[in-house]
Amino acid sequence: MEDSPRSSTADRAPSQAPTRRRLRDLADSLVLASPARTAMAGFALVAAVCSVLLALPVAARGPGSASVADAVLVAVSAVSVTGLTSVVTEQQWSSFGLGVITIAIQVGGIGILTAASLLGMAMSKRLGVRQRLLAAQATGASQLGQVGSLLRVVLLTMIAAEVVVTLLLLPRFLLRGEGVWEALWHAVFYAVSSFNNAGFTVHPGGMEHFADDPWILGVIGTAVFIGSLGFPVVFVMSVFWRTPRGWDLHTKLTLTVSAALVLVGWALLLVFETGNPRTLADTGPVATAGEVLFLSVMSRSGGFTTMDVQSMTQTSHVLLDVLMFIGGGSGSTAGGIKVTTLAVLVLASVSEARGLTDTTAFRRRIDPSSIRLAITVLLAGAGTVLLGTVVMLNVTDEPLDLVLFEVVSAFATCGLSVGVTERAPDAGLHVLSALMLIGRLGTITLASALSQRSQSRRYRYAEERPIVG
Repeated sequence: MEDSPRSSTADRAPSQAPTRRRLRDLADSLVLASPARTAMAGFALVAAVCSVLLALPVAARGPGSASVADAVLVAVSAVSVTGLTSVVTEQQWSSFGLGVITIAIQVGGIGILTAASLLGMAMSKRLGVRQRLLAAQATGASQLGQVGSLLRVVLLTMIAAEVVVTLLLLPRFLLRGEGVWEALWHAVFYAVSSFNNAGFTVHPGGMEHFADDPWILGVIGTAVFIGSLGFPVVFVMSVFWRTPRGWDLHTKLTLTVSAALVLVGWALLLVFETGNPRTLADTGPVATAGEVLFLSVMSRSGGFTTMDVQSMTQTSHVLLDVLMFIGGGSGSTAGGIKVTTLAVLVLASVSEARGLTDTTAFRRRIDPSSIRLAITVLLAGAGTVLLGTVVMLNVTDEPLDLVLFEVVSAFATCGLSVGVTERAPDAGLHVLSALMLIGRLGTITLASALSQRSQSRRYRYAEERPIVG
């Protein structure tokens, strides 16, 4: 007797569930086996698709379409949440083009946070039980193999933060005379761009358009700062906000160094720029303090600015180079070598100067492997900036000061510009695009490769100390 359709459907249903489960487990194992390779493939694919879309005539505001070099640069800049652009955003792109850029920023931000969290999950497999539980807690996954759960937590956290920023910005845009739909679009765009540290703007003059609006600058600055802390830090703070003493070492280091860099940058920029006739000479003391504080926050990854960066002093350029190169927190949408890298290197140097065997912070001992990784990240970042600067000097006619600034901004995915990107030839745009991808994925790839290849020998060579210094 033939089976009825209902019985055949019932027979297939149980077999489909194990199949889906096996496929999901296979995907989890592949992603966790090489989170860096997965991140690189994903970013390359999204950047390629967005480049094609931005090169279409429908993406341009006027007749014709953007050049391939411009489309690639803007697509990579959006996916890597950098903000560098060779064209004026509000003049070049149509509503379709701006929509592509917004989606690219959102997808790039989610991908960055997820890739960084997956790296932490992969690395945690080498830890003890307690450390693995802390790592799972920090990434929001109840089990270290639940990639889907992690993605949902990252996505919900990001959307919740962006909704809050949108609600804070919307009334202010309405008060400035914008229509309801226009104000809503601008609020959503700046919420996505600020929390993801992207730095893209859609108003004439960029953030200079809001230089006289402390509410908008304050909301965007706060969103950038929180976004630069990193998903693990935001997650730990939101869950254990009542017991800050119980925060892990990574959270404490990230918050401490981030706040210190903002304050130091604020103070030094005030000294370097107050009285500069091309920037803040005609600005009142309160407005000056506010604009400089905003720039200090943005210099570490945000990319928004109310000041003409190109008109700043060379001393300020050097300071901004340093702040951009350091960047934000690990596991965040910010770039650079990360604040925890700086913290570990400084703490290790202090311990060495004091003759201490262990490097400690907040009553915790830092693993020597973390110190070696921090040194490697620093050298790799410095080498990338050096190589990029040499290449850019050969393909452009710009002075060293401006080229170095633009290269650091691209590598650190910051987005501040002194105009080199706008004036660069196609070869220079391709170099900057490569630097943004390397800066975005380089530290993740390097950390993943080193952490997963760590191995111990069964023997040790005789110790000898070369003369150093």
